[in-house]
Amino acid sequence: MSYAYLVTPALAWLVCGTLKFLINSLRARRWAFDLIGYGGMPSNHAAIVTSMAVLIGLREGVGHPAFGVALSTAFIVLLDATSLRRQIGLHAQRLNQLQARRPGAPAPLRERIGHSRAEALAGMATGAAVAALVQAL
Repeated sequence: MSYAYLVTPALAWLVCGTLKFLINSLRARRWAFDLIGYGGMPSNHAAIVTSMAVLIGLREGVGHPAFGVALSTAFIVLLDATSLRRQIGLHAQRLNQLQARRPGAPAPLRERIGHSRAEALAGMATGAAVAALVQAL
């Protein structure tokens, strides 16, 4: 049994998370431990699902049923991250602006929830690169 199918998404998550932490830290000009979580560049979700779809495509071929399942799952995750979750983040931003005007307002809502298309594309590129590296090894 090949462990590549278990290792690849975990490795994609690790690589993507490390890149996201470094990018956030460079942008904030400090160690950005508080920015770890949803949202940001590159998308962990995109990296994970893309790594699996690409690995299956490389190992089993694009005609294999598992590739179709992986590709369908990737589309659902990517659409969710770039549309629904992105809109939730924008709504949270607006609600926070409204709440800021009220004295004694509750803690602000988390605004970094979804991903822009660029963040999703960067995650996809990261996931594809990890899958290609695992396949080469």
